[in-house]
Amino acid sequence: MTKKGERLSVKEAIIVEGRCDRDTLSRYVNAQIIETGGFQVFSHHEIIALIRKLAVKCGVIILTDSDGAGFLIRNHLKSMISEGTVKNAYIPDIPGKEKRKNRASKEGKLGVEGMSEETILNALKMAGATFEDKSPVDRENKKKLTKASLYEFGLSGRIESNIKRKRLLKLLELPEKMSVSDMLQVINLLYDYDEFKKLLFNSHILDTDRRNDADE
Repeated sequence: MTKKGERLSVKEAIIVEGRCDRDTLSRYVNAQIIETGGFQVFSHHEIIALIRKLAVKCGVIILTDSDGAGFLIRNHLKSMISEGTVKNAYIPDIPGKEKRKNRASKEGKLGVEGMSEETILNALKMAGATFEDKSPVDRENKKKLTKASLYEFGLSGRIESNIKRKRLLKLLELPEKMSVSDMLQVINLLYDYDEFKKLLFNSHILDTDRRNDADE
């Protein structure tokens, strides 16, 4: 276990089923955590595209529940990723229910959100997770993007920032509803500052004369 309040940094992006899984995991590790939205991943092509990119760039770890639904989602993800690094983390079968739920799941097992810190970290270690001494986005000592960078490029805090962000998310095949903070984390995994700047200007998504694509 880590010291109180200390989180271990993991190089790979970690794929979980839902928001509560993400909240639990984020208490114990510093990593990019991607939610599949449960069975929505079967039709959510943007999430699959993002996971494929991350598998190539930094590797991914699939951490789903240990019930039948969790294995269906895991197997679907594995079948959709043909390149890059995919690691599988498994939680044990522990009977019970999460505190927020009125009743146990169909199979009566705790999901990722109900796991202890020790159990989650052990699952990641068994999967071969790459633990680092510093944040994943800092590991190559390259200049990273910040919220100030987004303002600099006109992607936040400006009149047409929302339109430009939509263009960027479409270009990167990311979900349109992704928050600015989540978008920033993903970009820092895929690009350093100079690479991202080059991408922006080569793609012309910052051009101010493109006013008719707000509803794309």
